[in-house]
Amino acid sequence: KIILTNSTFKTATAIINWLESPSKIVFQSIFFLLLLSRYAINIIEVKPTTPLNIDVIEIPSCGIISIKKVLLKIINIISFESKFKLYMKSYLLSILFFLLLLISCGGSKSDINDSSLSGNYNQNTNNNQVNNPQGNNSSNQTPTYSFGNELVWSDEFDEDSSFGVPAVSPDKWNIETVAPDNGSWYNGELQYYTDKQDNIKVEDGLLKITAKRENFQGKLYTSARINTQDKFEFTYGRVEMRAKLPNWEGMWPAFWMLGANIDEISWPNCGELDILEHGDYVKESTSNDPGLISSAVHYGPQDYSRQTTFVPNKIFFDTGQERFVRAEKIIDNPFEEYHTYAIQWAPDKIQFFIDEEMYFEFPMQSQHSPFDKPFFLLLNLAVGGHWTDGYVAPGFTSATYEIDYVRVYQ
Repeated sequence: KIILTNSTFKTATAIINWLESPSKIVFQSIFFLLLLSRYAINIIEVKPTTPLNIDVIEIPSCGIISIKKVLLKIINIISFESKFKLYMKSYLLSILFFLLLLISCGGSKSDINDSSLSGNYNQNTNNNQVNNPQGNNSSNQTPTYSFGNELVWSDEFDEDSSFGVPAVSPDKWNIETVAPDNGSWYNGELQYYTDKQDNIKVEDGLLKITAKRENFQGKLYTSARINTQDKFEFTYGRVEMRAKLPNWEGMWPAFWMLGANIDEISWPNCGELDILEHGDYVKESTSNDPGLISSAVHYGPQDYSRQTTFVPNKIFFDTGQERFVRAEKIIDNPFEEYHTYAIQWAPDKIQFFIDEEMYFEFPMQSQHSPFDKPFFLLLNLAVGGHWTDGYVAPGFTSATYEIDYVRVYQ
């Protein structure tokens, strides 16, 4: 008795009858036996002296690598009568047709890491580093993740900053002041990021990132950008921020995440999750409503090669260098009121929320993905750049991005 189990064909049971007619053998058995012949053991054309004895075999996916791993565990050497082998050959064309259907296994998971296909995901913290050990493997389970109320990391910005000390906690944040791209930041941004209190400070329970019109290091504007790289990196969870956006055309506030292995494999292969971006309403190619906000999932051109990346009602781009899916939403009073921007990141999907309303879901059904590894957080206020087609409204002096808190739950 052979049991094949995977995410698409829940349970296919085949009973191999060794008596009179081989026609009782179902196609699932033929497929399985062909794989035994091709990838696991040799078929000996002699009549078996003992009854066929195969233990129950659970196969986590339809990929050849996965099946080989399981088949190599079989102890028994299987023998067949010659007429059975001839029977298999005579039905070769029919078998190849069904073999194609079975191997395709629409929506099957990756062969890269079979252990990720099953079990429950648990999260633990250790020195601000969060790991994700898996539970017991079971091939009839699908990845699950429960979003609880355990606050594993946060910054409430309750303590006002002062001159001479970092504006934000150095135990939690890095303040970026060294331009990584020949004296500039990326995306054609017009500002230079500093750690000056004019650009970043904590005041009245708020983190205030201010863009200013001033000449500095060859740029016409200054602002601030912070991240948690090497200080807090995590895999899976709910991340949320409550904030009020800066009120000036040409500002580009963002709350986002990058793969922690960016220094090893570079962008976009490390992956990027944009929880909030605002400001491109000034472009001709977008809505001209100042309440336009967006979220996006960025990944390398080799990722999601087996997925049709057309999420319903979303915008898909393939630039050759990267692929990304973007979602948009219009909110009321973006400059006058605080709004909550959040993401729920699980092994099977990524969901984006504004004021507790989900408006974007990205399914992770892929051959390869960067989104099963640790990420870190970023907050910044850029000026101009590609996001606004380089436009900054005339008369600009300053604008402030106000953040009430940032929290991570698991």
